[in-house]
Parts: sequence; C-alpha cells; structure tokens
Amino acid sequence: MSTPATPDIEVRTVADGEFTDWMRAVDVGFLRPSAADEEYVSGLKANSDPSRIQGAFDAGRCVATFRSFAQELTAVGGAALPVSAVSGVTVTPTHRRRGLLTRMMATELAAAKERGEVASTLIAAEYPIYGRYGYGPASHITEWEIDTSRAGLDPRWAAPAGGGSVELVDMAEAAKLGAEVFERFRPTRPGAISRDRRWWDLRTGVARGYGPWTEPFFAVYRTADGDPAGFVVYRADDKWSDAKLPENTATVTDLIALTPEAERALWHYLCSIDWIRKVRTGRRAPDDLLPQYLPNPRAARIVTHSDYLWLRLLDVAGVLEARTYAAEGAVVLEVVDPAGLAAGRFLLEADAAGARCTMTTRAAELTLDVRELASLYLGDESARRLLALGRAAEESAGAATRTDELFRTAGRPWCPDMF
Repeated sequence: MSTPATPDIEVRTVADGEFTDWMRAVDVGFLRPSAADEEYVSGLKANSDPSRIQGAFDAGRCVATFRSFAQELTAVGGAALPVSAVSGVTVTPTHRRRGLLTRMMATELAAAKERGEVASTLIAAEYPIYGRYGYGPASHITEWEIDTSRAGLDPRWAAPAGGGSVELVDMAEAAKLGAEVFERFRPTRPGAISRDRRWWDLRTGVARGYGPWTEPFFAVYRTADGDPAGFVVYRADDKWSDAKLPENTATVTDLIALTPEAERALWHYLCSIDWIRKVRTGRRAPDDLLPQYLPNPRAARIVTHSDYLWLRLLDVAGVLEARTYAAEGAVVLEVVDPAGLAAGRFLLEADAAGARCTMTTRAAELTLDVRELASLYLGDESARRLLALGRAAEESAGAATRTDELFRTAGRPWCPDMF
C-alpha cells in the first residue's frame, strides 16, 4: 500500500529545460546506465507532446516519470480506436510508496478522457501494478525457438512455391515497403497499434535510437505478381563450436505477413539460411500458425509466454460500439470503476446493422470491473472464465454464455510492438 504523498514533492508537466534530467530519471527507474545522448533526447523531445510528459520533482530533482502519446488501436472488425499510449513510467527507488504514480496516472486518465481518447494502453513491466488503475491484460504473446535441424523442412529450399519470391532490401526500401505492408495488415488484426514515421526512422537507422544501433537484415516476400505481402526483420549472432561448426541464432524482431503463404515462406526462408541452427521468433500471437508450418512442430519450443498489451477503457459505450460481434443479441453490463471514469450500466445490442451501446436503467445481467471488461474486449478472455475466477457476477442466468457468444473472435488479438 502506498504511503501518503509527501506534500513538497511537486507533480507537473516537464519544462523545456528539464527534459534531459527527466530522461536520466527514466534510465534510473529502469535500472540502466544512461545512453540518452543529445541526438536521441532531442529527437524524442521533438516528437513528443510536452503537455503529455509528467515528472515528480523533489527539491528540483526529477524522481518519477510518466509520458503518453496518441495511438490507434485496432478493434475487432478493424476500426481504429483513438487511445492514449502510456510509456516511460518510473519512480526512483528512493521515492517509492509515496503515491507519485497514482497522482500522475490520475492526471493522465482524466486528460485522456477529456481529449476524447476512448481508452489507454500500456505494456506492463510488472503484473501487479496497473490493475488498481483499471487496466486489464487484453492480449498475450508467445515466443518460440526453432531448432532448424529438427524442423523437417527441405534443406534444399531456395524459393517459395507458386512463383513468389523473397529478397533482401536496404534500409531505405525497408522503410517504404515495411510501412506499406504494415498499414495493410493493421486493420486485419485486433490488438495491433499504429506505427508513425519516427517508428520506422528509429528501426531503419534514419533517426538515433536508445543505445547503439546495429543494422538488421530486412527481407521482403513478394507474390508472383510482384506485390509485397510480407516482411521479416532479423539479426544473427556469430557463434562457432570448437569443431569449427556454425551454431548461429537468427533473432526475429519483426515479421508481418498479409497471407498464410507469405508467412510460411518467410519462416521457411529463415530456417533455410546457411549457418543458422536456431531461430528465435520474437513476440508472436499465442495462436500463431508457426509451429504447424513445420513438418515437426516439436522443433519449436516455447521460451516465453506472457501477458502483453494492457487496456484501460475510458468510454465504454464508444469502444463497445466500435467493434463487431460474432452473433446477434443483447446483454446489460454493470461496469464497476472505482475511479469513476467508466462506471455505469450499459445495454449492448448487436445485430446485422451493427452495434449500439447506451446507458440504461434495466436490470444488470453481468457485473464486472472495468479491468475485466478490458480483458474481454479484444477477444482474449471469456466471460465464463471470469465468472469461474470470481471476477464477474452473473445477475441473470446464462448472461455469461450470451456475452461470450457476442464477444467470440476467430483468433486471439496480437500486438507485435513494444512502446
């Protein structure tokens, strides 16, 4: 439990001349040596909204940090929701348990609601922190490591079937093709978030990122018609055994495909590179097709599985109306929000014409906290599971089942990006 906030610690937006000190406080909070040189700091500053950067100051020293920025989140059905992405959240070890994060979070969520952002997103470094602010885990990620020698793929593979091709491109072409493919992909995957120009500049070396940058390999898949339909970004280490045998690992940092054929071709390409003995897949959706692309799926072992994108709803009616539903029907949801930002009783109705969500005085059928509704929203959770876990209450028999029939999705949501 947090102790009462120290009254002489000032929580406010960061002044222009304090940005470098604020960035140093971020490094302290994340237990890393400062690598924020002048070029990186100036680039981040130029691409940030100063009104959305908060700091806590004790006798002039920055001891807590908080930043948000505008983002788009793909809802079920493809709608792009305007949300507030939260990042750079730290509290210096000497100033823990003083309510500093609570103060900064309250300021941000109220401001986000006022700006018309329907929700807030973040990637949680630690699980227990953000539930108390109304966030719930809305998507998960899984990472596999593939033993290429056991995968069962044809070692003589040289090109995709069906006339497609895989080609390596330079960073200028990578930024152009990558952005084009990603913008076609984004509306198709609930949980995907927007990537702006700076995102691509940082990842192709145009802009200075945090810490040293090493140019990756960037391969593009094209269909038989020459249309770019997927890409992969990866790096490789340089390891050799005592017997002078290659033991290298290719680590994927980004793989986006518009079709299963493109995805299959890119994984086969990675597993066929000479000297590569293992492939680390990076953050994939838990229901990714990858293991089943391999003749021997056991060659891909799970090395990471975790919650990933967390969501905090601010406009319940707005977000529920924005997504599509798997069936026609209606349910009355009682949403509990101790912060008072999204509480209320809502009638959700879905039919062939779309969805409508309005405040209602009808009796509630399912009661749940705003954080549990966030976990349910993108299709990564089930109302019946929440009921079994004691995280939802069924006020009308069968309400959880009807809710699941509405919220059911064909696949799990996926956010491929860290922010």
